[in-house]
Amino acid sequence: MNWSPLDFKGKVVVVKSTRNRCLLWLASKPLYTLKTMASVLNSLKAQKRAIRKAVSSTLQLLPASSIEEQSRAVVARILELPSFQKSRSVSCYLSMPGGELDTSSLVLEILARGKELYIPKILTKEGRMDFLKVYGTEDLKTLPSGVWGIKEPDLQWQGSPRQSALDQNSDALDLILLPGVAFDRSLSRLGHGKGYYDRFIHSYSATGKPRPLLVALALREQVLDDSAILMEDHDWKMDLVVTPDEVLGQVPKPM
Repeated sequence: MNWSPLDFKGKVVVVKSTRNRCLLWLASKPLYTLKTMASVLNSLKAQKRAIRKAVSSTLQLLPASSIEEQSRAVVARILELPSFQKSRSVSCYLSMPGGELDTSSLVLEILARGKELYIPKILTKEGRMDFLKVYGTEDLKTLPSGVWGIKEPDLQWQGSPRQSALDQNSDALDLILLPGVAFDRSLSRLGHGKGYYDRFIHSYSATGKPRPLLVALALREQVLDDSAILMEDHDWKMDLVVTPDEVLGQVPKPM
């Protein structure tokens, strides 16, 4: 059972969802049934679109020098995390050309420290993605551009299929370092709306491997107040959100 608050027509409404039925509650009384739930969910999606538009517009106006400075600070905080230091297998996204925290130095550092690096590979524009292994810095440097101009691994490497993080014989991921459009201080994440990461994490969990730590990387301008981002049932909360100034969430203690 999942409860989430939603501002609907100026009233605080609570969404109660179970496997077989959905109800809206106001002052502990049922308000609407599933028949009219769609309009409320459309309102939720509209709020998400508004946040995406506002934050994306802000990011596009950020000077490159600010993104570079903030990226260095976030990478330094990641490298100091005990969870990163003891990790053996890490997934990290390759950043877009602009308007996003730059991970180029971070992926090089992951490889330099002898960790296994997995990079997202878009399989379809409808939301399917895999994480494929990168076999060293030379491999990383030669990755071709994929969807939206972001570099991605080919499905093959030296004539053989690249190892996927979903393969049963691959080591379990210790960390997934995630991008996003916006995050809030209660560790909610708002992506671009395609559901790539949510679907992948769900598929990865279904393999039975241990759950990796979900760590979001954020510029200052991407962090919103508590509960500013409304979550749906399929959305995954982050374990940590790392910003240039702080780490949000409970940092796991070294074992």
